[in-house]
Amino acid sequence: MKVMIMGMDGYLGWTLAMHLSGRGHEVCGVDNFSRRRNVKELGSWSATPIRSMEQRLKAYKRATGREIEFYEGDLTHYDFTELVIKKERPDTIVHLGEIPSAPYSMIDVEHCNYTQMNNIIGTNNILFAMHKHAPDCHLLKLGTMGEYGTPNLDIPEGFFEIEYRGRRDRLPFPRQPGSWYHLTKVHDTFNIMFACKIWRLRSTDIMQGVVHGIVTDDMVNDDLLTRFDFDQCWGTALNRFCAQAVIGHELTPYGKGGQTRGYIALRDSMQCLTIATENPPDEGEYRVFNQFDECYSVNELAEHVVKVAGELGIEAKIWNIENPRLEAEEHYYNPDHEHLRRLGFKPIHSLDQELRITLSKLMEYRDRIEAKRDAILPTIYWTK
Repeated sequence: MKVMIMGMDGYLGWTLAMHLSGRGHEVCGVDNFSRRRNVKELGSWSATPIRSMEQRLKAYKRATGREIEFYEGDLTHYDFTELVIKKERPDTIVHLGEIPSAPYSMIDVEHCNYTQMNNIIGTNNILFAMHKHAPDCHLLKLGTMGEYGTPNLDIPEGFFEIEYRGRRDRLPFPRQPGSWYHLTKVHDTFNIMFACKIWRLRSTDIMQGVVHGIVTDDMVNDDLLTRFDFDQCWGTALNRFCAQAVIGHELTPYGKGGQTRGYIALRDSMQCLTIATENPPDEGEYRVFNQFDECYSVNELAEHVVKVAGELGIEAKIWNIENPRLEAEEHYYNPDHEHLRRLGFKPIHSLDQELRITLSKLMEYRDRIEAKRDAILPTIYWTK
């Protein structure tokens, strides 16, 4: 199968490119390196010293003998997007090429508009180019569980049956996004659904939980490492906690710490994305997979980090701080996640197992985290 990965330079993109190549797929990728620039703009960097794309591709070929094709370009430029899709005519496009930060989108109007333009226009360009040049291609689009928000209801996988005033229908489950970034994902959802309806495209929308972890079996040396962000904009709560533990900083859950989400290990995310890639939907089908393993509150995450850090001889303490976000800090949360399991997904990497690997690896790069310590605590507030 020929797979094109949009956003191949990113945390998931580089990891997935190696993983699918190792399974015998023909892999090519696209990126404009905006993640590197955007992280630098906020005064941070990856805890892991990631190589340039040229160095990565050479290192991967040396290690495996396999080649991955790469195109540098911007998906918001339709001429470029059309060119690469027309040239490669992939069987699957894995779309990871979006700005994935709620805080970044909340900085000001420029960052909001940049995020919305990049994400929505980039996705639309892919849809139009697919329709014209690769109508049988499967679009595997990375969404987010954050689209659903935290309703006081169980969360289905995309759709639900509803009865209203004596009539029944199957409708998309209501979205309650919590940032300008999450709103872009909601727009993507409906744009993709509409494209599948009118053009008979096929798509899988992955509503992914928070991914954690730092290495996979494909990263046989440090030249092949993926990025690991830990600052207020690009680092997840779990990433920040791990980085804080390593440099002796208190772990800082926001507010009451009851915010609960789904989490999945990087290795298990690769398993899920591979299953979705190798089991495409039918023509005209738009399907939704909720992709996560287990749910934790941010307080529970912090407690797990303290426990595992202690096992490694690292003393860590928890200090709840003011919440910069406008969100429910205590809420019901029970999403479904059965579709991938029916296709064979079996999670095998527990949170504590992955934390032992992550914390041990981060200790090798403690100085890089310490150098950007000031980038960890929040300065971006939803209501200011």
